[in-house]
Amino acid sequence: MSFTVPSRTPSGPRRRSLLVGAAGVGLLVGCSAGGEGSDAAGGGPSVVEKARARAAKDSGGLVERYDAVIAAHPDLAALLTPLRAEVVRHVQAFGGGKRTATASASPSGSASPSPAPTDPKAALTELAAAERKLADRRAKALLEVPGEVARLMASVAAAGAGHAYLLTEGAK
Repeated sequence: MSFTVPSRTPSGPRRRSLLVGAAGVGLLVGCSAGGEGSDAAGGGPSVVEKARARAAKDSGGLVERYDAVIAAHPDLAALLTPLRAEVVRHVQAFGGGKRTATASASPSGSASPSPAPTDPKAALTELAAAERKLADRRAKALLEVPGEVARLMASVAAAGAGHAYLLTEGAK
């Protein structure tokens, strides 16, 4: 008498196959949910354009803060100038116009930054807090934009976090 062992392979799809399939569908839906051009209504700027403009404006405001601290504390220029130059590149990366390392124009509609604190350590601490706050805001905003712009925001947010660290260390 022959004895057959029942097959342990379940009929139908496996759990792993279902998860991979669901992830693939999510990616396809995410990729085709919209372009980087104008809104579906056709009139206004897209989410991407708004996000890029906001990011450029925020970076422009940060450049102005760097300028205020450098003007108030010229002895900090060696520490701040390279960081400021990176922030200027962030403005450019987001399409905020051509800024030079020596001159900056005020972003349209932005208020003037508050004057730098008279204490150099306090000025660095305040600048670090501004970098950290902006990096956090960008990290949240990158979830709302697609592909390349999300990667750019993530990169700039990481750079901002690095700047905050360097500024905090410089204040010690």
